[in-house]
Amino acid sequence: MRSKDQETDRRAPAQLVAVQGRGVLPAKKHVATADDLGLTRGDGVFDATRVVTASDGVSRVDNLGLHLDRLDRSLQKLAGERIDRDAWQQLVDEAVVNWRHPGESVLKMMHTRGPESASGLPLMVLTITPMSAAALAARDGLRITTLCRGTASDAHRDAPWLLGGVKTLSYATNMAAGREAARRGVDDVLFTSTDGYCLEGPTSSLVVARDGVLLTTPHEGTGILDSITQAVIFAKAAKDGWRTEYKLMKPKELAKADGVWLVSSGRGAAPVLELDGKQLAQDAKLTRKVNKYAGFR
Repeated sequence: MRSKDQETDRRAPAQLVAVQGRGVLPAKKHVATADDLGLTRGDGVFDATRVVTASDGVSRVDNLGLHLDRLDRSLQKLAGERIDRDAWQQLVDEAVVNWRHPGESVLKMMHTRGPESASGLPLMVLTITPMSAAALAARDGLRITTLCRGTASDAHRDAPWLLGGVKTLSYATNMAAGREAARRGVDDVLFTSTDGYCLEGPTSSLVVARDGVLLTTPHEGTGILDSITQAVIFAKAAKDGWRTEYKLMKPKELAKADGVWLVSSGRGAAPVLELDGKQLAQDAKLTRKVNKYAGFR
């Protein structure tokens, strides 16, 4: 007779792990050395996107080509190197064939600088993990707060070495922001600059609808990530007759918007229902439209 814990383990889909040069690995197999620079220093880059698996076990990966492009740009900015795109594509293909759990999952590709004791041996790891309950719940709406990131809106303009817009493995600040959100009793935060402008969320980009225009924070100088989900939304919205703009906005401007979303590859366009304790306008029909642009139905 199975215990309750055993039954839960049997039903729960396990995380899949694959490593370039080794393929898909058994659960709990050794992956990284204790001195891997991605682990000890956050010295590496990553990218992530959604996997949707049908009831027959066949999966699709959202915008994989665009995510590989961004992984390549991140590695170039971090280390002046290029990813092995063919090797990554083969690893993704192998992993997806072996992942047959119906539903939504997150595919994460990580490229670390490798062991400190063996320079020039990077580690390239892929994981597929079931979509978290928090990501799914965010689609129903978020209560968020502004949180100053401690830099001006143009802080990265003359300091490319700060790796603005690079999706690095160094995520301690973003994790701290999540803990601060929990401490304040909200779901997420919107980073702001010292000169008072909206930037991005810890794991998302800002999209605002106002008077037939979709707006987002510009990448140039701000150091924010070039969001693939936001770019896809803007491209499809433009074909549907929307104007799109990259513009610095202050939090008070969001109170006058027709809709505000934090968008990401995992949760789509999550509507912001409340900012700093004040309700924002929301339109369920508009949210469905923005999510349709993002590829979420």
